[in-house]
Amino acid sequence: MSGETVAATAVRYAVRHETRYRYQRAVAHSHQQLHLTPRSGGHQRCLEHDIVISPTPAVCEQYLDAFGNTVTRFELDRPHEELEVIARMTVSLEPRLLPEPQEGEAWERVRERLMYRAQPCAAEWLDAMRFRCESPYVRIKRVLGDFMRDCLVEDASVCAVATALMDKVHAEFEYAPGATEVATPLLQMFGQRRGVCQDFAHLMIACLRSCGLAARYVSGYLRVHPAPALPEPAADTARQSADASHAWVAVFAPPFGWLEFDPTNNLRVAQEHVTLAHGRDFGDVSPLRGVILGGGSHSLAVRVAVRPLEAVRRDGA
Repeated sequence: MSGETVAATAVRYAVRHETRYRYQRAVAHSHQQLHLTPRSGGHQRCLEHDIVISPTPAVCEQYLDAFGNTVTRFELDRPHEELEVIARMTVSLEPRLLPEPQEGEAWERVRERLMYRAQPCAAEWLDAMRFRCESPYVRIKRVLGDFMRDCLVEDASVCAVATALMDKVHAEFEYAPGATEVATPLLQMFGQRRGVCQDFAHLMIACLRSCGLAARYVSGYLRVHPAPALPEPAADTARQSADASHAWVAVFAPPFGWLEFDPTNNLRVAQEHVTLAHGRDFGDVSPLRGVILGGGSHSLAVRVAVRPLEAVRRDGA
């Protein structure tokens, strides 16, 4: 296997994610669930993590969802006019091997093997099949298959197809905060050619699924250049990320497993993306969602800070 390791050392990040709701009237009762615990496994390790909730919940528990993400569920049973959730974490990202785009199995062969045949198959293929079909935020439409048709070069690898599609999405769509909302239909965003990272990820996933490949939505954080803490940042290239978190795409690309692509920034994911959760689309991994009784209208403030820590050699020194 060729390919290139993008760094010789592990890198560490400290992340702080603050969410504050202020309600017009008191909320009598609240049930919420959080996807704010970083995944551990593969190239990423969670070193430290905690979530502070105010007011203090009457019930707070954790469980694993169907995709292996850690979910925190809590209940507030007393009247409150504000809700604050602060997630703090430290993660370590090991170097990962990035295959050359031409490496790996041809997309046509992978598409055929992902088709359901009612016969035994390897666990990794069975898992990938879950991410091949429509989901609530990702509709499979002919127009999306047509959009990526020029990326489907005969006998090209899945990695090559995904790289070409990432380039195309980045080139033809404008990153425009405020142009869409969570509930904006994908085809509306496709028509207006403007959106945010969530939209770009959904679009790329929909295109890949439209041609029979398996793709999943990944939520997390991106180290943004320049860092907000610097008053006069150096000449680093600015990168785009959502206010609360970032989103990108993982594509099933044998024999490498899942390869990750950031269409918002036209990046192969390496050591600057911290993964929180993955699922079929945003609905599976929303950072905070729930139901409340009362409250009236509300205001929402979200702040995220991603701070790089010292690099760590692979031998642990």
